[in-house]
Amino acid sequence: MSRSLALLFAFDETHRRLTLSELARRAGLPLPTTHRLVGELVAGGALVRRPTGEYVVARRLWQVGLLAPVETGLREVAAPFMNDLHAATRATVHLAVREGTEVLYLERLSGRASVPVVSTVGSRLPLHATGVGKVLLAHAPEDVVTASLARLARVTPFTITQPARMREQLDQIRHDGYATTVEEMTLGACSVAVPVSAGSRVVAALGVVVPSLKRDRARLVAALQVAAQGVGRSVG
Repeated sequence: MSRSLALLFAFDETHRRLTLSELARRAGLPLPTTHRLVGELVAGGALVRRPTGEYVVARRLWQVGLLAPVETGLREVAAPFMNDLHAATRATVHLAVREGTEVLYLERLSGRASVPVVSTVGSRLPLHATGVGKVLLAHAPEDVVTASLARLARVTPFTITQPARMREQLDQIRHDGYATTVEEMTLGACSVAVPVSAGSRVVAALGVVVPSLKRDRARLVAALQVAAQGVGRSVG
């Protein structure tokens, strides 16, 4: 079972298609073992073999993943509030949670403006380079903050990679109640995000991606906070 899981976990956001040898290498398994187990995963409907010889995660496995409580409950509760927020802002709207030192995107509603957005439902991105990620990091346990600040990878020329500066931002986020990014994850895209709280716990983050925050920051923050409060009350 552990070896089969290692093969499934070899897939990630940047490795969506893998050859048999790539699967063996990423899972740390011998090629004959990989060949046997991958055959069983294909037969069981967990993987699909493309005509090119590469393997991808099967739709059936994706459907199973959507049954996780954090997926179903939070996404369903948040849906009407996200729709209202989307209609009010016409921006790309994100619902996300923290998974370790990454932000996991549970839902996304695409905006009407032509803004580059790299997130997809189920994708993971760095906490320190995204608006929703910064919000979640600001309310994360200290060990998570320490681990995240120890590896502030530069994604764009504007990504914050100095631990002291990031700690200042996290303090400001807790004080202001929202986080922003300016081309820190993707050039040409800015974001603003707020926490979703259930009681005293921050359970998720709600954010929007826009071309600029120069004029509409206050309006976007207000709209996000209203939506987040609605989600939080429903979750609680």
